[in-house]
Amino acid sequence: MPRVILLLAIVIALVLLVRRVQAMPPHKRRSGYVQLVLGVAALAAILLTALGKMHWIGAAVTGLLVAARQILPLVVRAFPLLQQWSRQQSQSTGQQSEVKTELLRMTLDHSTGELQGEVLSGTFKDWRLSEMNLEQLQDLFQFCQAQDPDSEQLLVSYLEQRFPDGWRDDGDDPSGQAAASSASMSRSEALALLGVEESATAEEIVAAHRSLIQKLHPDRGGNDYLAAKINEAKDFLLKDQQTS
Repeated sequence: MPRVILLLAIVIALVLLVRRVQAMPPHKRRSGYVQLVLGVAALAAILLTALGKMHWIGAAVTGLLVAARQILPLVVRAFPLLQQWSRQQSQSTGQQSEVKTELLRMTLDHSTGELQGEVLSGTFKDWRLSEMNLEQLQDLFQFCQAQDPDSEQLLVSYLEQRFPDGWRDDGDDPSGQAAASSASMSRSEALALLGVEESATAEEIVAAHRSLIQKLHPDRGGNDYLAAKINEAKDFLLKDQQTS
């Protein structure tokens, strides 16, 4: 009877863990399944060794495999060259801008004008916007509407680019859109938004602004919110240079 209870507990735990992995963002599921399999293998090795069904060498090898899987990310971070190579493989070529709100982080590729984003909070935390279907994005939009006007407007920018023929639910009220936030912008945020270095000159700031505004200005089919943020970033950096 105790063995039956133990087996039932293990099965229930596995089901819960699998469901947890399935709830992860798609780009993290593979890693989640690998960790789950290695964890189950390690647990099985320990139980078999304790019951005398497995030689200790086999258990040691299993433990080393699990440890290697956990240590590898630390090794990558420890070597700058490996870390740089990893970033180069995961990022698209070309200059990028970044804007961050309470709920979203969005990047803009300067060469293509393409927006990519990641959810920072809520039900879809850690999901990439490109992984989400229209229904999920509409749910996220409703959440942003209720929680943060800046995130709402930033998401609108992405949705209008991805679904130019329309994306709104019948229940969405376009007139309810909030204006761009008047909250002060930090220097680091302004630099990230224009995609320029800390040492950027006034000419480089103006050039970056001009390149971006050509892609995002409302008169060219862009978005009011992003255009306003780009203008704010340029004004902030130029004023900061004049006062420093």
